[in-house]
Amino acid sequence: MTQSNSAADSGTGARGLWSSRLAFILAATGSAVGLGNVWKFPYVTGENGGGAFVLVYLLCIFIIGIPIMMAEVFIGRNGRHNPITSFRLVAERNLASPGWRISAIIGMFAAFIILSFYSVIGGWAASYIGHAAMGDFTGGTADSVGALFGDLLSNPGLLLFWHTVFMALVILVVARGLKGGLERAATILMPALLVLLLVVVGYATTTGHFGEAVSFLFTPDFSALTIDGVLVALGHAFFTLSLGMAIMMAYGSYLGNDVKIGRTAVSVAILDTVVALLAGLAIFPVVFANGLEAGAGPGLIFQTLPLAFGNMPMGSLFGALFFILLLFAAWTSGISLLEPVVEWVEEKTSLGRTGSAIVAGGACWALGIASILSLNVWSGVTPLGMFAAFEGKTIFDLLDYFTANIMLPLSGMLTAVFVGWFVAKESLKSDLAMEGGAFALWHNLLRYVTPVAVAIVFVYNLIG
Repeated sequence: MTQSNSAADSGTGARGLWSSRLAFILAATGSAVGLGNVWKFPYVTGENGGGAFVLVYLLCIFIIGIPIMMAEVFIGRNGRHNPITSFRLVAERNLASPGWRISAIIGMFAAFIILSFYSVIGGWAASYIGHAAMGDFTGGTADSVGALFGDLLSNPGLLLFWHTVFMALVILVVARGLKGGLERAATILMPALLVLLLVVVGYATTTGHFGEAVSFLFTPDFSALTIDGVLVALGHAFFTLSLGMAIMMAYGSYLGNDVKIGRTAVSVAILDTVVALLAGLAIFPVVFANGLEAGAGPGLIFQTLPLAFGNMPMGSLFGALFFILLLFAAWTSGISLLEPVVEWVEEKTSLGRTGSAIVAGGACWALGIASILSLNVWSGVTPLGMFAAFEGKTIFDLLDYFTANIMLPLSGMLTAVFVGWFVAKESLKSDLAMEGGAFALWHNLLRYVTPVAVAIVFVYNLIG
């Protein structure tokens, strides 16, 4: 099997590159750091016993997250095109079937679908900034805060407004291209997000329950960890790094040949995990100080925490900062979800960057309306309700289910198998700048361990 030089083949200079390794790390971390870190990681940790779950999660990042991320970035950098074309080129250079590009096709469609309802949730975060700042949570009760959230979900016009605002923010950045859009947003939003997170963590230290939160997060209690908890850790390690969505292929296509993919992927994984743990340190002291339930589930962010902020000193200020933080996390992820689709439209049409961003983002916005309506007007519409497994699932639920449980793990598994078994070792060693034990460890994980682990998650999610 042979493989030609990717930069020479595809005109790297015309395409443009990240200005530095740090710019790529910030952008990739911005993609990985989203609602999953600030919203999901704390509550699944709470549901699964704290420190023991964190340890298993970190192990899963190592055996699933980093190997697949490296494989996806490799395909993007080697192909220097949109994810689908890059996958086809890498396959052809290695005398493999171009049909392997189905992995990128699945991933790109998944990113498009996810953004359509992710934007709706991002709109929730944006709307809560004003509620917190204006003191709407102050002195609130569980009923009043719950009613506020219920009123939001039942109002399609208000949801559409915030969905439109969020999607416009995403399109605005992506339309400006690599240097003026993606890179500038990453270098502003990610540091701002980290500063905001540290400020909220600082506030959490004043609650009198910070030590309890540290103990909860970092003291392993394996008696509280079940098999289900291990599988949740496996799944979350995969999803938290934005894998299986063609994002890292798109971002990798702008990465210079002098950047070492392995070290860069490890840096992104570490930063992503640090943000997730800091989010736990920001949230759990507030939860414990108010006698709330650590494993409160998805309602933790939009119902439980507003109640806590509303009954604490300076709660309006720090509540507003928290939801600004949540908006920034959603925004950086939204940008990355739109990028693979815009890359593809831009390369396949004559629309140009701005036109491609407007068309792709507009289509995504339109699909999001179905998710909005499924929360209120169409709440009784269950398209697959005739099947027992999907009984009661709305359009919003189905889009979430099929992307998270089928499309993402399938795309990630196909990518791992393709790069692990069908790309020449010599090409991988050269492009990844890895030799000896480090390369052997990564390659063996990608071949034998990662696909099996993802397959387990895949099956568990389908039958769970």
